[in-house]
Amino acid sequence: MKQLVIQATHIHKLVKKTKSQLRSTIILTILVALFIIVLGMFVNGTLKTTFYAPKQCSLTQRCPSSSINKCGDQIGDWIGPRDLWHKMNDEQVMWLASRVPYIKEYPYKRTPKVAFLFLTRKMLPFAPLWELFFKGHQGFYSIYIHTSLEYESFDDPIQSSVFYKRRIPSKSVEWGTSSMIDAERRLLANALLDFSNERFILLSESCIPLFNFTTIYTYLINSKHSFVGSFDDPRKVGRGRYNNHMGPTILLSDWRKGNQWFEVHRKLGIQIISDVIFYPILRDYCKGKCYMDEHYLATLVTKIGKGLNSNRSITWVDWSKPGSHPTTFVKKDISQVFLNRVRGQNDCVYNGVKQSICFLFARKFHPNTLEPLLRITPSLFGFNG
Repeated sequence: MKQLVIQATHIHKLVKKTKSQLRSTIILTILVALFIIVLGMFVNGTLKTTFYAPKQCSLTQRCPSSSINKCGDQIGDWIGPRDLWHKMNDEQVMWLASRVPYIKEYPYKRTPKVAFLFLTRKMLPFAPLWELFFKGHQGFYSIYIHTSLEYESFDDPIQSSVFYKRRIPSKSVEWGTSSMIDAERRLLANALLDFSNERFILLSESCIPLFNFTTIYTYLINSKHSFVGSFDDPRKVGRGRYNNHMGPTILLSDWRKGNQWFEVHRKLGIQIISDVIFYPILRDYCKGKCYMDEHYLATLVTKIGKGLNSNRSITWVDWSKPGSHPTTFVKKDISQVFLNRVRGQNDCVYNGVKQSICFLFARKFHPNTLEPLLRITPSLFGFNG
């Protein structure tokens, strides 16, 4: 009997020891598993983001005001997006771009920039010329490129280029239709996301500058008005395109013609991308022989921008030949005499005073004009100035 008691006691101790070892093994296994999970979270950054790092604020989802101090140490994260590529649709971008701060004083040292909006098919044949134009003026300009959807495989320029990663999400554009206006508003809205952008100029791939950067920047930043061509054209190609269904919101007396190559200041730019009244009317009733890009902005600024617009364009084109498109200049046309003639036109008013400079840009230039332009313009335009 005593032997049985001893054996039972021994078995009890053995079972107790086994349970203790099993419990230790389970705890150790759990701890190892947790360690592996934590290690994995550190490796992919999840733990850092979740517990330690400031909450990252995306373009489409800002942090709430209560956690604004956690969204980054620098206000630069809030002034404008660092990456132009995003997944927002047009409605979302325009809503974000329409925000206007009530406090007029900026809480940072703001250098007003000129936003260059390039509406292109695929590439910029005059990129080398523009590179010379922008050289040495970083911090005073922004660049945005809209390409046609069929050229979605468009390769980005080299990293040292001013055009590197400056494309915005784009859609197909058909000349003379509302898709052209959509692209212009899309460019404008994306540029407005940067609070430092003060002036906005729309350019095509066939445009060239007529002066150096300093001259153009000074001209635009100091202007009291925007530059949107707008006039009352009594001809069939003007008033003749008016549709009575546009009334009473848009009357014949409101109807204006112009060209799409606008330049606007920030206040008018916000009004343009915020328009939900006049755009649908022209989209629905200005079709076919009524080219929306020739009438939308020209009419809009008459309705909403009185006193804000100069009613003239700063992009020169040659309409001396009949047809629906202006003259395209080729290599044999380029000379110093020709460029000086374009630059020297001075029949205009700037800030209420007669001005010797009326046009800052010109179009349409064929890609084969690049070589003579690169040879003539640096010294003529003073691209180092």
